Amino acid sequence: MNPIFFALPGNEPLAGRLATLAPGAIGALEIRQFPDGETYLRFIDELKGRDAVLVCTLDRPDAKIAPLLFAAEAARELGARRVGLVAPYLCYMRQDQRFKSGEAVTSRSFAGMLSRTFDWLVTVDPHLHRYCSLADIYTIPAKALHAGPAIAQWIKNNIAQPFLIGPDSESRQWVEATARDCMARWAVAEKIRTGDRAVSEQALAVPLPNGVTPVLLDDIVSSGATLVETLRLLEGSEAAVAIAIHGLCDADTEAKLRTAGARLVTTNSIPNLWAQIDVAPLIAAGVAEFLVTSS
Repeated sequence: MNPIFFALPGNEPLAGRLATLAPGAIGALEIRQFPDGETYLRFIDELKGRDAVLVCTLDRPDAKIAPLLFAAEAARELGARRVGLVAPYLCYMRQDQRFKSGEAVTSRSFAGMLSRTFDWLVTVDPHLHRYCSLADIYTIPAKALHAGPAIAQWIKNNIAQPFLIGPDSESRQWVEATARDCMARWAVAEKIRTGDRAVSEQALAVPLPNGVTPVLLDDIVSSGATLVETLRLLEGSEAAVAIAIHGLCDADTEAKLRTAGARLVTTNSIPNLWAQIDVAPLIAAGVAEFLVTSS
């Protein structure tokens, strides 16, 4: 029996693509708010004996978490064989250790919550800084897919002579792999961060060649401060392109980047106006592996 995909609000386009590619059916999920703000949730489709796949990218997560957990629990109570989560952007990965006394290590807390609720998880390029893999904190099968090949293909299709630039050492893993895939040269800038929104760039490790298009690549763009500082190192170069795997940004961020000399492009891991790189085929392949093993 084909799996059935349910989109949490805002995730309908991706869920529809996944149901086509996986393949599977699209289910109807009614979600609304009571006057006091509590969530009402109802599955319209029969779930007994079927694999239920909930699709919910977890940017700005706190308002999304309660409906997601309620949906997973309800699907299980209604007889779903297994309940999986597709979260192209996985939240609560930043706080991966106790930096100050008394802090909550929310990455572990959130991983425990999802591991108790779902049977498996598929995500795209989570922020693995001090963890080697999702298995360090998730006790369910959790697949971390990589958007690099899709980004490299977009670069090959759209930029004649790209030169890839990472804004800091943390971005090196994405930049190096993506540059290899699209056969481009690359460099990484050195960064000093003095606060949540305060960043100071130093210099590129490799001089920018003449005649290339600078392509800044990072896993997340939020305020845009890091990329704007990197762009200041490129004064006098060709117009740049800033690519983010996860676009946690708004129109103000895009305007800052445009003023600094870069066009913004993201994947569609988070719905936004600048999502030109489709990661649905990548996610569908990852989901299919779990659906095959559960049949």
